[in-house]
Amino acid sequence: MPIYCFKTARGQLHERDISIKEKIPKWVLVDGQKAHRDFQSEHANVPSSVGWPLTCVASGVHNSQAQELRDHFKRVGVPTEVTSDGDPVYRSVKHRRQALKARGFVDRSSFV
Repeated sequence: MPIYCFKTARGQLHERDISIKEKIPKWVLVDGQKAHRDFQSEHANVPSSVGWPLTCVASGVHNSQAQELRDHFKRVGVPTEVTSDGDPVYRSVKHRRQALKARGFVDRSSFV
């Protein structure tokens, strides 16, 4: 399923998986804010073009588990904001790498 990027007025980047059978929206609601589609982030090939902080749907949890994920990050020493939808918000490449490692995840397509 393709991933589409949406950016809020505050500059926060959010990813959404949208089936190719669905119509791609021009904007989505994220935590009560309008986030407009960000083509530049979708087509960026270099790490420096990624807008930080970055909200990651792929490493998120169900919204009912959001607090549990916050507590886990705090317990392992990698404090990480988690949206009400259960998506972690990474502050930098280093923070993202630490948070994924703390959960036992490996991203082979990660930033170098």
